Amino acid sequence: MAKKNQAAYDQHSIKVLEGLDPVRKRPGMYIGSTSASGLHHLVWEVVDNSVDEAMAGYCTKIKVTVHPDNSVTVEDNGRGIPVARHPQKRIPTLEVVLTVLHAGGKFDNDAYKVSGGLHGVGVSVVNALSKRLIARVKRDGGIYEMEFARGKTVRKMEQVGKTKTTGTSITFWPDDEIFETTVFNFDTLHDRLQETAFLNKNLKIVLVDERELEPRVVEFCYSGGIVDFIKFLNDEKTVLPGLSRPIYISGTSAPDAPATQKGEVEVAMQWNTGFSETVMSFANDIYTDEGGMHLEGFRTALTKTINDYARSHKLLKDKDPNLTDDDIREGLTAVISVKLPDPQFEGQTKAKLGSSYMRTLTNKIVSQGMSDYLEEHPNQAKEIFKKASQAAKGRLAAQKARQATRRKGLLESASLPGKLADCSVRDAEMTELFIVEGDSAGGSAKMARDRSIQAVLPLRGKILNVERVQEHRALSSETITSLITAIGTGIGPDFDINKARYHKIVIMTDADVDGAHIRILLLTFFYRFMKPMIDAGYIYVAQPPLYQLKPKGKKNGKYLYTDEELAQEAAKFEDSTKYTVQRYKGLGEMDPEQLWATTMEPKNRIMLRVTVEDAMAADRAVANLMGNQVEKRRTFIQTHAKDVRFLDI
Repeated sequence: MAKKNQAAYDQHSIKVLEGLDPVRKRPGMYIGSTSASGLHHLVWEVVDNSVDEAMAGYCTKIKVTVHPDNSVTVEDNGRGIPVARHPQKRIPTLEVVLTVLHAGGKFDNDAYKVSGGLHGVGVSVVNALSKRLIARVKRDGGIYEMEFARGKTVRKMEQVGKTKTTGTSITFWPDDEIFETTVFNFDTLHDRLQETAFLNKNLKIVLVDERELEPRVVEFCYSGGIVDFIKFLNDEKTVLPGLSRPIYISGTSAPDAPATQKGEVEVAMQWNTGFSETVMSFANDIYTDEGGMHLEGFRTALTKTINDYARSHKLLKDKDPNLTDDDIREGLTAVISVKLPDPQFEGQTKAKLGSSYMRTLTNKIVSQGMSDYLEEHPNQAKEIFKKASQAAKGRLAAQKARQATRRKGLLESASLPGKLADCSVRDAEMTELFIVEGDSAGGSAKMARDRSIQAVLPLRGKILNVERVQEHRALSSETITSLITAIGTGIGPDFDINKARYHKIVIMTDADVDGAHIRILLLTFFYRFMKPMIDAGYIYVAQPPLYQLKPKGKKNGKYLYTDEELAQEAAKFEDSTKYTVQRYKGLGEMDPEQLWATTMEPKNRIMLRVTVEDAMAADRAVANLMGNQVEKRRTFIQTHAKDVRFLDI
């Protein structure tokens, strides 16, 4: 990508809106949290600036390096942050960018036509929340450096060399006074940077992790852009016959459209033989988790175009009802990526695009592109229609199953499942549902619980793997219908999170292979049928102890949760005959008092909240481990077998 005229981006491009002082006092307002999520947000802020340079046509490579001390360097070959004196502040513009909140070149459309960072908080916040930051800029024939500590300048900008190249390098050390952890997760960085590379065709992104003896180096660069993204997302799935090449549609607004109505739309899609929908939408490279106008435009266009084609080609008879949105999107994997000069997001989290004109533009482009594709590919059109028709049959069967379930509930004297031991409190914010395997564990849990706020639902056998079946087949399972009824939200079109009877749903299974299998089956169910419950933070996994170490002659022992804890405690005894160790393979092996004290009592217990940090990685993991392709699962097990430290057979 050739470098363009740099005259439009200089010290006059940087607009100053307000100061930096509040950031360290309330970091959560600017980066969401001070947990691992907020820590990684620092990297995204710096990377987003480099990506904005790429979208503007000035950057072809971004390198992210994690150093042994957990500092991070983000380096690009863009234009370089301006270094001349700022016309308002009378200090180097580089210093303004790094020390003044909302100082940047994205508040008008001169320096950047499209930007993902406009609604972000910028590199100044990264500076404020870092105990040290070094900025290095190549620009105007020189190499310039400047150093900061917790947002304050500690070394004024100085020229340290000459160069004929341009670019920016930011190295920062997160402040351990601010963050709960300052250790970066390689997988989190890997997945986000790979996603960014997919969305920016031919942009090279390199991730280097120097924290191991042999540094890990991963390079991403995709000539196919979001078409390669679709292939990656569907790699674990079986695509429909004839659809080995994803459908690609793109377009732009009319040349004479006003500046506020400009936009570009890219869509790639492909159907697979599965039953779940994976549609990811982006605006200026920002993942819009809650969709928005571009997603609405895409969905409306897709449904109408396929129904119109089916009608005109007599695939749908006059008496047949139209296919619904859900019918058409069953098994669909799609990526919608739009670029626009002034994106309006709903909320600081940018989860939803609110720019209404993008709905019309996306609808128009997708309608035309999809119509052309169907006419030019009649065999593929028939496969898409056949898949949607099968989904419609499944939908009708699921409706009947849901109606039957509701009728059964009304006719029975008690509509809740017979094995559910409910709690007496009716305030959902205070109540908890423990899902346990089998009657033995169920009996212990029922005796151990706090009956006022804790309910227990024992499940018989292993829950159905919902990744492999349609909804009506899942609803034929008594175990699943009991679970849905106990939770109270319903599923599918009936789902209503406000009807949840408990705000903590705790999966409590045995610490063995069968327990782990039941746990992943339940998590798959929640991910596919009740994902808003995960998003709301309502799903948990209990952590019962693995061992009790008891000194000989003592009545009480110490509960231990990992092999490492056991080794540490055992090492305190010089003689290995001075203590006994009990291994808890099943919850039923604990008496109610032990189960309450270790696993259920709110003051003492350890629970893991289930989250979906990355939709792409989560969807691939579920498809990989729970889908129909045995070979994919075998490969995963062979690859990761060396990581297993302990296994109960």
